[in-house]
Amino acid sequence: MAGNLTTAELDAAIEAGEIDTVVVAFPDAQGRLVGKRVAARFWRDEVLPHGAEACNYLLSVDVDLNTVDGYAMSSWEKGYGDMLLVPDLDTLRRVPWQPGTALVVADLAWEDRAHVAQSPRGILNAQRARLAERGLTAHAGTELEFIVFDDSFREAWAKKYTGLTASTDYNVDYNLLATTRLEPLLRDIRLGMDGAGMYCEGVKGECNYGQQEISFRYAEALETADNHTIYKNGAKEIADRHGKSLTFMAKFNEREGNSCHIHLSVRGDDGSAVMAGDGQYGFSPLMGHWIAGVLATLREFTLLYAPTINSYKRYAKGSFAPTGVAWGVDNRTCALRVVGHGGSLRVENRVPGGDVNPYLAISAIIAGGLYGIENELELPAPLTGNAYDAGVDTLPTTLREAARLFSESTIARAAFGDDVVEHYLNQARIEVEAFDAAVTDWERVRGFERL
Repeated sequence: MAGNLTTAELDAAIEAGEIDTVVVAFPDAQGRLVGKRVAARFWRDEVLPHGAEACNYLLSVDVDLNTVDGYAMSSWEKGYGDMLLVPDLDTLRRVPWQPGTALVVADLAWEDRAHVAQSPRGILNAQRARLAERGLTAHAGTELEFIVFDDSFREAWAKKYTGLTASTDYNVDYNLLATTRLEPLLRDIRLGMDGAGMYCEGVKGECNYGQQEISFRYAEALETADNHTIYKNGAKEIADRHGKSLTFMAKFNEREGNSCHIHLSVRGDDGSAVMAGDGQYGFSPLMGHWIAGVLATLREFTLLYAPTINSYKRYAKGSFAPTGVAWGVDNRTCALRVVGHGGSLRVENRVPGGDVNPYLAISAIIAGGLYGIENELELPAPLTGNAYDAGVDTLPTTLREAARLFSESTIARAAFGDDVVEHYLNQARIEVEAFDAAVTDWERVRGFERL
């Protein structure tokens, strides 16, 4: 893609004065893009040959960047030392919405160059390596929804995110008229992402007021996760330039939530469509085992699909967000929806919301699929009716329940390792404790006068 850069192209752009800043970034435990901006000369002299340093607390903080207890990899007792940011030069790209800027995504390592096991990118790389041992690669696409408001981010903050003006006044699902007023912003986002080396397919309105979805073409799993994270950060930066704000919260209000459906298919390392075959529904045996494994691990791995308190508000009957552990052929009431045929055959996982960390969710899908293959799990019959009323097992309804299932999962510990499991269990514990200590607007409205 035109926005991608080789090191030689970046060097030439620096020499020509087109680029003066390089953003060296990585995804944190919440799936946010963090890092530092370095001068172009310093990039060439120091970061490119040696990497850059950042405090290891960046994987061990809460949403507000507060240091919290309970993490094995970093603490006050350990002195909060550095991690090494090792640029992945395949991710070099322009950042068109920031003048004179390029960006590179980094892997995280310790000073001895051992990888940081708890880093989201490292977790996904470990699952990709497990696939590669079987001669397989994963390709994924994420469908990330967001809600746009006419208030700026700073105005929204000052209002404590209440009384905001949605950018549309009614349901705009596939509506071309009402979404036209948003086109200046949406067009800038689309063109910006194309200019950053992504393949933008298009945009459509969604059900909630001001809700939109910009879609990108599928790619290899790591590339998709990187693009997702850069896009999510960039969309907010572009909205800020327009004096607007947008949110990827899983559930902003009582209307439809923001989903992030993840489509994933597996191919042979020669590009062959190994999920397609002569079996029922056009499946290969691998496809049947794969779906069965993702389905069997869905409850235990929900923590990686739904990482916040708010994630679980999205799971509501009749909301197009799943509640039941079921799969179906082109059935949007199911948690797993099979679509496509032949080379396009794939599984859409409808569990994640807009707050998902894509590296962790894709890792969970791969780990679940491999569990099904390794144990040759038998695929149950698809659900053909309404999964909301089918009496099937349900997804966890709270973060606390999801954390318990993840903690007790021998499958998770075998797939990810105890250090990873304990790290993200502690993140969940911090989130639950923070929520339990909060007094919400709902409580004030309900109890101020009437109780």
